[in-house]
Amino acid sequence: MIKAPITDKELASHLDSLESDKLRVFTMADGRVRGALFHGTRFVNQLRAQHQLGILETYILGQASLCAALTIPMMKDLEHNVIKYEGTGSAEGYSVEADSTGYVRGYLFNESIPVKKALDNWELSPFMGPGSFTFSRVHKDDKYPQSSTVDVDGDNIAKDFATYFAQSEQINTAFNSSIQFDKQGRVIGAGAMYIQVMPKTGGTKGDGGGTDSHAEESLEEEKLLTGVENAFKACPSLGLLYSEKEVDSEDIIIGLFREFNPIITVTRDIIYDCPCNEQKYIDYLKTVPPQQLKEFLEGSTDGKLQIQCRNCGSLYNIPVARL
Repeated sequence: MIKAPITDKELASHLDSLESDKLRVFTMADGRVRGALFHGTRFVNQLRAQHQLGILETYILGQASLCAALTIPMMKDLEHNVIKYEGTGSAEGYSVEADSTGYVRGYLFNESIPVKKALDNWELSPFMGPGSFTFSRVHKDDKYPQSSTVDVDGDNIAKDFATYFAQSEQINTAFNSSIQFDKQGRVIGAGAMYIQVMPKTGGTKGDGGGTDSHAEESLEEEKLLTGVENAFKACPSLGLLYSEKEVDSEDIIIGLFREFNPIITVTRDIIYDCPCNEQKYIDYLKTVPPQQLKEFLEGSTDGKLQIQCRNCGSLYNIPVARL
C-alpha cells in the first residue's frame, strides 16, 4: 500500500496527543464472557486519507472497518475474513477484510453518496437500507471460503454484525462502534467494542456432569446476560471518549465491567493497511491475454499504465516497459 499522508497539521497534532491505537482483548465472569475494545482514531483517519472520503462515507466505511477489526481476536490460527454488505440504499454497500496478522482494508461500493439535504442525525436507513450481509472465512489451507449470508436492516452497522453472529453462528454477541467528528468534519475520536457470552457446556460443578440442572443454569444464564447487557449499554460514545486526551482503554473496560472481574489478556496493534504493491500488479498484468493488455495500454499517453487498488485507494503508475 502507498500510505497516504495526513496533511492537516491541526488533526495530526491532535492525533499525537491521544492514547495509541490498540486492540485489547479481555475475558470476564470466569471466562463465560469474552470481548475486545479497539481504539481506532488513527485507523479511521488513515482509511479516510487512503480513499479521500467525505464525512458520511467516512462514517459508514469507518464503522464497518472498526467492527471488522473486532473479528480478528475471534480468528483461529491464520485466517482472513471478508465481510460484504449489499444494500438497497444510495451507499449501495461495502466490502471490508480483516486478517489475522493485524490489518484491515476495504472500500465502499459508492464513494460519492448523494445527500439531498443537511443531515440532522446519523440515521443510516436512507443510505444503507435493508440488504444482505455475507461473512466469509478463509483459512490457510482452504480451497474455498466458508460463507454465510443473513438479511439485515442496514440502519445500524454494529447491529448488522450482531445480527450475523446471532443468526448464523448462534452466539450472543453485541457490537458498539462510534466515530466522533469536530465542527470542521475532522475525525477526532473512533472506537469499537464487542462482547460475546460463550455457550455453557458440561454438567454441574462437582458432579462429573452426571446431573442435569438445566433450570438452574437458565436462571444463572439469564442473570449473567442481563448484567452484562446493562453494563454494555451503559458505555458512553466511544468516539467521544477517545477524542479526549485523558481517556485510558483499560479504565473503560474495568469501569464498565467491574462487577464481572474483567481481565485484559492480549493487547495488539491493528492497522488499516493493504498487501498490494507495484510488483503484484506487474505480475498480474503479465498473465493478461495480449489483446486485453493492448486495450489497457491504449489509454496510456505517457508510457505508464495507471492502476488503482480499490481496497486501499493506492494509485500505481506502472511503466509499460516493465510489462
